[in-house]
Amino acid sequence: MRTLSACILTASMIALIAAPAFAGDDKNKKNDPSQIGDRDVGKCLNFYSVEKEMALGKQLAEEVAREAKVVDDPILSEYVNRIGQNLARNSDAKVPFTFRLLQNDVPNAFALPGGYIFVHTGLIGIAAEEDEFAGALAHEIAHVAARHLTCRETKAQLANIGTIPLSILLGGWAGVAARQAAGAAIPMTFLSFSRHDESEADFLGVQYMWAAGYDPTGAISMFEKLETLQRTQPTAVSKLLSTHPMDSDRIAKTQAEIDKILPSKPEYIVTTSDYANMRQRLLTMENRRKPDDPNKPQLRRAPGVDDTDKTGDDGRPTLKRRDLTQ
Repeated sequence: MRTLSACILTASMIALIAAPAFAGDDKNKKNDPSQIGDRDVGKCLNFYSVEKEMALGKQLAEEVAREAKVVDDPILSEYVNRIGQNLARNSDAKVPFTFRLLQNDVPNAFALPGGYIFVHTGLIGIAAEEDEFAGALAHEIAHVAARHLTCRETKAQLANIGTIPLSILLGGWAGVAARQAAGAAIPMTFLSFSRHDESEADFLGVQYMWAAGYDPTGAISMFEKLETLQRTQPTAVSKLLSTHPMDSDRIAKTQAEIDKILPSKPEYIVTTSDYANMRQRLLTMENRRKPDDPNKPQLRRAPGVDDTDKTGDDGRPTLKRRDLTQ
């Protein structure tokens, strides 16, 4: 039976949740990449303080690490973290980030509340260049910056306010199992996003790529690859499609936003020798792990691809940049 306190809370919350997430200067700043870091893109009705959001994310991340296969190679882990931290520094997020690599063939990455992001090895397998990989990470960072996860959880709690104890509603959510990477049950609130959330993460993600120096069209390239997988291998990416559905309209909208709001730069980072070497290291490890199983997708280099170390003559990493002045 709904308590009087719950009834009063419902009325006030419904009024708040109906309000637009952005207004006035905040909306203008959201459309201005030069304002990154000096704008609040996470406005919504939210039962979770930033501190509670971080604590919840830590709890869920620990559960994922227990249930999934975390890649413990220090070189791979350091590189994924380095790319992620660079993007996070060029984002609107107000929390520290942790990036971890999971052994999983599904080309995916997912974010948990409070800045915990997990990357599947399968994502690196299809991201041939660093800007494609950065595009996927930037998208997940955007979900965290916009606080989509706890905003959606708040809405879910409001929808069920008449059937849950008020103490749970106000006291946060404890004891939730985060086992998405292992195929078990993680709360769907934290696995699926609305079309608006996905669109906003696309919109913010390409801005973060641009701010970090990457070619933002790397995100488009990654989207196109995922759309192709969605058509040609739907069963192989079923988990990905349930959380990040892809279509041509979404790709076209992101391209239009890139053209409209991102100032042009003389050149962008497309890929680096560090990324090529890291990716080849992973592919080699994966091929050794399962070399003869014809029933599972294999992370292998395409014929004719140069797998040699791509450092410069002086031993330093090299950058592949796209020159837009020509």
